[in-house]
Amino acid sequence: MFIVRRYRHNPILAPDHNEAWESFETFNAAPIKVGSKLHLLYRAQSLPENIGGSHFSLSTIGHCEAKSDMSDKGVTFVKRAPFILPDSPFDRYGCEDPRVTYIGKKYYTFYTALSGYPFNPENIKVGVAVSKNLTKATEKHLVTPFNAKAMTLFPEKINGKLTAILTVHPDRTPSDIAIAQFQKEEDIWSEKFWNEWYENLPLHTLSIPRGNNEQVEVGSGPIKTKEGWLLIYAHIGNYSSNEKRFGIRAVLLDHTDLRRILGQLDSPFLVPEESYEKYGTVPNTIFPSGAIIRGKNLDIFYSGTDTVCAVASVPLDALLDAILKRPDRGLVRSRRTPLLKPQPALQWEAKAVFNPAAVELGGRIHILYRAMSNDNTSVIGYASSKDGVTIDERLDMPVYGPRADFESKKVHDGNSGCEDPRISLIGDTLCMCYTAYDSVRPPAVAVTTISVKDFLAKKFDLWTMPVIASADGVDDKDACLLPAKIDGKYFLFHRTNGQIVGEWIDDLTFKNRNAYKNVPILSARPGMWDGIKVGISAPPIRTKEGWLLIYHGVSDTGYRVGAALLDLKDPTKVLARLTDPILEPEMDYEKSGQIGNVVFPCGAVVRNGVLLVYYGGADSVVNVATVKLALLMEALTAGMR
Repeated sequence: MFIVRRYRHNPILAPDHNEAWESFETFNAAPIKVGSKLHLLYRAQSLPENIGGSHFSLSTIGHCEAKSDMSDKGVTFVKRAPFILPDSPFDRYGCEDPRVTYIGKKYYTFYTALSGYPFNPENIKVGVAVSKNLTKATEKHLVTPFNAKAMTLFPEKINGKLTAILTVHPDRTPSDIAIAQFQKEEDIWSEKFWNEWYENLPLHTLSIPRGNNEQVEVGSGPIKTKEGWLLIYAHIGNYSSNEKRFGIRAVLLDHTDLRRILGQLDSPFLVPEESYEKYGTVPNTIFPSGAIIRGKNLDIFYSGTDTVCAVASVPLDALLDAILKRPDRGLVRSRRTPLLKPQPALQWEAKAVFNPAAVELGGRIHILYRAMSNDNTSVIGYASSKDGVTIDERLDMPVYGPRADFESKKVHDGNSGCEDPRISLIGDTLCMCYTAYDSVRPPAVAVTTISVKDFLAKKFDLWTMPVIASADGVDDKDACLLPAKIDGKYFLFHRTNGQIVGEWIDDLTFKNRNAYKNVPILSARPGMWDGIKVGISAPPIRTKEGWLLIYHGVSDTGYRVGAALLDLKDPTKVLARLTDPILEPEMDYEKSGQIGNVVFPCGAVVRNGVLLVYYGGADSVVNVATVKLALLMEALTAGMR
């Protein structure tokens, strides 16, 4: 479990319109510490101009240094000046995207060297500038005789050799990230060395899984950690389309066997969300260019829209835990077999049982689950547990079923009924929200209530007649009430257009439901594990830091579970959101069923400092997973001021 926090003063570097050489764009900054001082080498571009008969924007490598440490008060970079100029035959049309390493008392700055225009794979290669300081380069060389970019050295010799990592064929699909090792410095720019190396390219490449239309490129220089070499790299989906999807990923390499991958994140952990990442020269673009360890955090430097430089921080140990998929990094299944399975002998739940609500009352955890018959009618079943992980009571009749026209079947064998309940305890009343569906009209949010006293007495015929809480004609579901009033008002969470939204409600008649403002709370993060849509899972749980929100996210590979933290007084304000999921389909009963690759919670209970999350697996069974609440809150509040 980890959270990435963008620096509150982003962007940290923007174009200086008073300097022609960097008046258009300043991005792709490579950080390096010189003593205690932070320096940046960055790509600077002039406004488009006529150069050699062609009209384009010329790139130069700039240099600057931080006036002070990065802090809550911000950071200022001074002494901005050109460092590597496009003045050689192999880079006369531009010097782009530097990466700098200090080793052997020298600074090696690799960059993309452009030797012609229009740009194409034949004139995009790697160059290097060598210097004893970051003021002036003493020598420059063309490095690769083939199309390559994003090259950098490891900050120490590996097995006694200078070692580089680079991107080969970045301007076609697929590209390769590869390792090169040199006996001596001169091999770095030896054409003979590279021709021999290129003949055996498959022996040098990393096996980073990706789809047919996905591209990868080296981001930061490798970071040495206690677990291995951490590589932050760029991932580009939909590469051949006009709607490329940029994200930042991470992979961990063995300390000595560099082609051995120890672990990796399955999806990007940073995607364009902020305005400086979405609107600019190249919209919806972020690209990693460097990283440094600062205290317990990893600071990742990246560009936004090929226009500005920004930085984001992540707790290093937590990131490594996620990469290595350590078993205690999120929710842990309390049982390897499902908590509840369908009972074929009972017609009303013969097909499936899933998506359970949960509430603790009278020393027991009460579970209300969605049950489905063979004719696809959904009702609500009941089970309970004293310890939370063993069912010791289960009723053989539903405790709630379709009663209103808006949830009664209109199409033979079509899905209909009462789906996916969530229960909130408000005062001495249980408020149950669920999805009502009649197999024809769009799914709607319905609400019913019952007193705690009647519920415990199992007087389930005393549920109030349900009312619709969502707007007419709108596909709306995944709803619950905040389990507390704020300033005398209820707060309703629900999902429309694939995002979690909310409304302040005066009473439970929902008379103004057609005038909802749909206040946005949580949206999908395109390209990440929750990139297609999100919806609330269990009703939020009150903690001293805020409302703990468990939610589900959907990507093209299935459903996963995440966590966020909302403000106690204003639940529309998101204080924190975990970057990685806390539960994902792994077991057979989560991967295979009515709908495969689904984990879908609707209930959660805190008992003795442990969060128990009740979920449906593959729309077929019910199970429970747990995590220490303190661990989850520690991850959510890491880095909060």
